[in-house]
Amino acid sequence: MPTGRVKWYDAAKGFGFVTSDEGGDVFLPKGALPAGVAELRTGQRVEFGVVDSRKGAQALGLTVLDAPPSVAELRRRPADELHGMVEDMIKILEAKVQPDLRRGRYPDKRSTQKIAQLVHAVAKELEG
Repeated sequence: MPTGRVKWYDAAKGFGFVTSDEGGDVFLPKGALPAGVAELRTGQRVEFGVVDSRKGAQALGLTVLDAPPSVAELRRRPADELHGMVEDMIKILEAKVQPDLRRGRYPDKRSTQKIAQLVHAVAKELEG
């Protein structure tokens, strides 16, 4: 059976296309989806049968081979880059925030806004 990746699939329209590993795009109708699968995501690996129709190659008997990576995983920074961001954040907190807090006061508002943005950015990267 041929394999490939979902090029796109529109659940509302009930069709999409698969790019075959052998080359070329194959029409993917809703009826080719396995029971319990209502939609597919771009990049998902699939296996499928092919039938030639008057409109060209059409997939049937589709099997989902693996789930695609999530958008968050695709956008996530490499761990070594994030490591550097965390080190820089710690240095800034130690140099700019801790001294004022030790003296019983908060740092000035302008610098705390920038520092808070940095901390939030690192936290978002860690959450993935």
